[in-house]
Amino acid sequence: MPKYMYSGNYTKEGAAGLLKDGGKARKEEAMRIVEAMGGSLEAYYWSFGEMDFMMIADIPQAMAVKFSLHVGASGVFNGKLTPLITVEDMDQATSTELPSMSLPGE
Repeated sequence: MPKYMYSGNYTKEGAAGLLKDGGKARKEEAMRIVEAMGGSLEAYYWSFGEMDFMMIADIPQAMAVKFSLHVGASGVFNGKLTPLITVEDMDQATSTELPSMSLPGE
């Protein structure tokens, strides 16, 4: 199953909700949602600096895309969905032959 990192920053409304509900409640809700999408939650963290939170989950691709769009439309935080690539998948990708192509400017 594909693995994704979902990270982002809270808006004013999202930060207020986190202050009201607390961290444990947000993690439990994320776990409930991921499992309902047929996936599993591997990690869930908050941070400060460039992003406020991140989670790593195994989720079917269509569900991950729809989740990202749905949460983004909510306006409570600005998220980023990042596909994660295993070492084995990277080895397969780097050993794959590409067809001959002409790139712009060549």
